[in-house]
Amino acid sequence: MGFDRESNIYTLTFATIMVVLVGGLLAYVSMSLGPAQSANISNEKMQNILQAIGISETKGIQREQAGKVFNDYIKRRITIDYQGNILSDKKSTDPISATDKLDAFNIDLRKEYSKFIKPIMNQHKGNPEATKEALSKSKDIHFPIFVCEFNGATYYVLAASGKGLWDDVWGYIGLNSDLVTISGAVFDHKGETPGLGSKIVEPWFQEEFIKKKISDGTKFVPIRVIKPGSHEPNEFEVDGISGATFTGVGVGEMLIRTIEVYYNFFKSHPEFSGTTTVVATATDSTDAASGATAAVASDTTSAK
Repeated sequence: MGFDRESNIYTLTFATIMVVLVGGLLAYVSMSLGPAQSANISNEKMQNILQAIGISETKGIQREQAGKVFNDYIKRRITIDYQGNILSDKKSTDPISATDKLDAFNIDLRKEYSKFIKPIMNQHKGNPEATKEALSKSKDIHFPIFVCEFNGATYYVLAASGKGLWDDVWGYIGLNSDLVTISGAVFDHKGETPGLGSKIVEPWFQEEFIKKKISDGTKFVPIRVIKPGSHEPNEFEVDGISGATFTGVGVGEMLIRTIEVYYNFFKSHPEFSGTTTVVATATDSTDAASGATAAVASDTTSAK
């Protein structure tokens, strides 16, 4: 006896079989591609870290090469908390394990920003001191440091993440061994406006940060992303992108909030080279960051 192809039972049976087959096929494809996708994500992260060092040997490195040479340059992977406590310190000889959540390479600042940092900032909006105090008490916020050694010189790559106009922005900043001068920068975004905010990925914008400073030798001075054409940038400023004021504000905010933590860490750990000249007090850092935040807000208002 044949099936009645016009019956509801036939239709439901056929639909069920197709759902199972297609679902199984998609699951198989996803599982098959999973390792390759993970490797691509890992290699891209390594590529960004290496390029942020700012040396010619890694500046143009391709994603496919990054995994092969990462440990040739990155000799330590350090994770600290907001207070500057070292939570993990790995050497290049220590393999990167996906199960080690405190390994600096496994720190996902974008997730931490969305889950822990952004809610605190929203809760204390307009009160930078309360925001900073609340952030400092969180045990869920981590700061990765990648120590590079090449030709007798040491470089430090620091990570940052924040919010642009539409979605996440993030990046890496390289510091020379003096722990003051920026050696390189790499930025990326999830959904900034094409042709405007998306330009933070372009070399000309990232190269503006090279040779800029995060300290005047006595205190922390945040890097400011200023309104383009407003004035000639000084050694602590870079021009923003025309028509992308809020993306620039996002980049500036994440650098102000994050680099101060790194600065204070290096200041309190003399085993890192160059820290003997970094003698700012916590009050100095707070005043500088507050002033920069107000200045960025002023730029935003004037650009509206």
